[in-house]
Amino acid sequence: MPDLLSRLRELIAQTSLELTETQLQQCVTYVNLLDKWNSAYNLTSVRDPQEMLIKHILDSLVVAPHLTGNNFIDVGTGPGLPGVLLAIYYPEKHFTLLDSLGKRIRFLNQVKLQLGLNNITPIQSRVEEHQPIAGYDGVISRAFASLNDMLNWCKHLPALNGQFFAMKGAAVQEEIAALPDFVKVTAIQQLKVPELDAQRHLVILAKV
Repeated sequence: MPDLLSRLRELIAQTSLELTETQLQQCVTYVNLLDKWNSAYNLTSVRDPQEMLIKHILDSLVVAPHLTGNNFIDVGTGPGLPGVLLAIYYPEKHFTLLDSLGKRIRFLNQVKLQLGLNNITPIQSRVEEHQPIAGYDGVISRAFASLNDMLNWCKHLPALNGQFFAMKGAAVQEEIAALPDFVKVTAIQQLKVPELDAQRHLVILAKV
């Protein structure tokens, strides 16, 4: 088995992403923390750290080039996917990581501490109860409900010109056909995750 850092370098090399040594090391430290906490807290069904590199790290990072804005919320972040990885990639942008489960927020506070990520704010709340002082430039979701539910629950979160960034699998067209009338699709990006045998799309939406 190659060590995680070398393996991550190989995977990143198959993309257009550029990460510094520090950022690569932060990604690996995150995987090690996730692996360690997973046995007690059951944070992800992916058990193998090598598999986490593809299914969690790369699957989150491939969204980075498509984000616009500086202040984001990752709704239903779970153990910080994709928010933690995007915060590593963009140290100058801020990410609020929202989840309703206390154990996940405890884990994220530990991640924040150990990785020195001052640009993340973990918050325990249900999404419909979270009332930000100012709206977000981007509302990000991954593996979170249907597109329709996500938009209805999160419609109060974006700023005036804010956008929704929904990470989806293959059956994206059916969900788009059932969109609520307060949004419009501005782009659908096909995402390429190295060595992942599954379709990934990023649906970008704006409020009408």
